[in-house]
Amino acid sequence: MTLQGVRWTADQVLALAPDTASRKAGGRLGVAGPWSGAGRSGEGAIWGLCEGSGSKPYRTVVDLAGVSGPAYRCSCPSRKFPCKHALGLLLLWADGEGAVPRAEVPEWAGRWIEGRRGRAEQEKAAASPSGSSSGLADPEAARRRAERRAERVTAGASELEHRLADLLRGGLATAEQSGYGLWEETAARMVDAQAQGLAARVRELGAVPGTGPEWPSRLLEECALLHLLDQGWLRRERLPEGLAATVRSRIGLPASADGPPVRDRWLVLAQYDTADARLTTRRIWLYGTQSRRTSLLLSYGAAGRAPEPALPVGLALDAELSAYPGAGQARAALGEQFAPPSPTAERPPGTTTALAVARYGDALRDDPWLDSVPVTLDRVTPVPDGDSWQLADADEDAALPLTPAARSRPGLWRLVALSGGAPVKVFGECGHRGFTPLSAWPEGPGEVVPLC
Repeated sequence: MTLQGVRWTADQVLALAPDTASRKAGGRLGVAGPWSGAGRSGEGAIWGLCEGSGSKPYRTVVDLAGVSGPAYRCSCPSRKFPCKHALGLLLLWADGEGAVPRAEVPEWAGRWIEGRRGRAEQEKAAASPSGSSSGLADPEAARRRAERRAERVTAGASELEHRLADLLRGGLATAEQSGYGLWEETAARMVDAQAQGLAARVRELGAVPGTGPEWPSRLLEECALLHLLDQGWLRRERLPEGLAATVRSRIGLPASADGPPVRDRWLVLAQYDTADARLTTRRIWLYGTQSRRTSLLLSYGAAGRAPEPALPVGLALDAELSAYPGAGQARAALGEQFAPPSPTAERPPGTTTALAVARYGDALRDDPWLDSVPVTLDRVTPVPDGDSWQLADADEDAALPLTPAARSRPGLWRLVALSGGAPVKVFGECGHRGFTPLSAWPEGPGEVVPLC
């Protein structure tokens, strides 16, 4: 597949930036002035030489045909991926035909591209059944490790049950008096028990006390969900397999994508990162135009490092996805890609705000700990609601409030500007806290607008 007809927009390029500083610096380099020797191949490679502070220009190359999204190589000392030079080169290419013409791949760029693609083919062959080395592993040793971990998780869950009982026995008011240290100590005990999911939920409990007049009610609700998860683990043998797999996932046990590969044309609806001091988490929502399935790609990177893959909103990819186990789980693993991602004007079908809430309610039957479900809303208008905002149905007397997180993001104002008081189509996450818009389309012709 050539690059003809698959040129990205500037917004799609800038969505790859690891941070705001890189986005601004890359934008300044997206003009012809600092570049020389820029070119592109018919197989998804773009390269160029960018003037820098040194005596030699930086050699920059981008491979758009990567198995897990675009890949970058630059001789600059930056540790960011992509660096500002790669972003500038992509912006130069996105601007039109003239600045980055078709050309023969230079030796320095070709050597990196061939090496990278060769390694990808080797990894693919090693992962195939015929090339897999899994048969060399000791299944008995693996079973013993799994049993030991299950014993530790069970001990941690039992201890957590005692701590929840002590909290309720002493009264919720004591939670505010004891401070965050008690919760962090409990979370550390869950980490020792190898129950990362329990640890994360305990830390969330610690952030509730003292946060508004209704915090005791919210704390009680979260304690109830944590108790339910504890009991689900302790009685997992009695659960249906799908729900048991969901419990294992929520506890934090690793799992592999074991669903049959589903090949489809997947629309990239949203991509956003969340970060803490230790980890950056990337979420990419995809919609299959044939399967009508919405799936989540979840990936992680060390703090300060952008995870892979990178799939900007508005692209489509011909690829296979395999689902992870668990009732009602949307997570999937990206398998073989049959062509580089390319821009598309296709849109997912939408629904009403009332049906979106009903969809979330139905999903809770399979996964009571689910915070939200992916939903595309048709013909909604962002309108103020006192100090808050909501998405009002254009054709029904119903509306969805926006989550507090959504109200504090710049994407809200992009959504308001896109709407201008008229209905729009919005994709986002609908849950018990409200709706978080992630991307939107105007009612008439127009490109998707990322909101996160």
